[in-house]
Amino acid sequence: MRYPPVARPGAVVAITGGARGIGRAAAEAFARRGAQVWIGDRDGAAVTRTASELGVRGVAVDVTDRASFAAFLEAAGPVDVLVNNAGIMPLGPFLDESDAVSAATLDVNVWGPLLGMRLVLPGMIERGRGHVVNVASMAGKLPLSGMAVYNAGKYAAVGLSAAVREEVAGTGVSVSTVLPTAVRTGLTEGVKLGGGLPTIDPERVAEAIVRSCVGRRAEYPVPGWLAAAQPVLGVTPEWVVRAAKRAMGGDRAYRSTFGTRGEHDRRVIEQAEERER
Repeated sequence: MRYPPVARPGAVVAITGGARGIGRAAAEAFARRGAQVWIGDRDGAAVTRTASELGVRGVAVDVTDRASFAAFLEAAGPVDVLVNNAGIMPLGPFLDESDAVSAATLDVNVWGPLLGMRLVLPGMIERGRGHVVNVASMAGKLPLSGMAVYNAGKYAAVGLSAAVREEVAGTGVSVSTVLPTAVRTGLTEGVKLGGGLPTIDPERVAEAIVRSCVGRRAEYPVPGWLAAAQPVLGVTPEWVVRAAKRAMGGDRAYRSTFGTRGEHDRRVIEQAEERER
């Protein structure tokens, strides 16, 4: 399907979770290409600092709050590209995770992109062009112990993106999902990376996000060879899959203790407590 171009100088790009990690790398990549970049982040001080460093515009935004998200998008103006990147990833045994933390995880990882699309798509459809990038995870395709609710949220985000993509087909608007493996950002703070687990830098995910604005495919696994993982695992006996996961330390998330991962867990606890109030 051919789409009206959105990857052009002066395009308005809005990125959530833009103060650090993948969001920051994406903002830098779009800015280098001449886009008008707006980054939003729940951490107001961090988003102001990052915006100043990158020469883009920054706004404090809570992606789980419709009014806050709407104000961010309104400030950016007619948005050509929305990158729903904000996410949290508490780790540890499912039965040890509190309801409040689980709810906060689903709020950010599912309701965030859901609200973003509901707010931005009507204008895009009216203008006959636009692109939404939902940054999910290979955890939205492949389950791992110790991240059950995160898995659930990312599976939901993948399905949501695919269904909305179908609904807007033919309007000139597209929805793509980017599916990275483990990324060296604050989201993986305190997690032992490597040891068979494919690990990448945020700049590589940013490249896929920018590339999706041209190719407009439904999904962009990062690295690309992971596209073959799900179909192969689907026909592989379960005991073989489990043995492979054990060999690569696939239970490392399960062995994590929530609250011990520094700044990331502190922010999650903060969001969970705010939600309960």
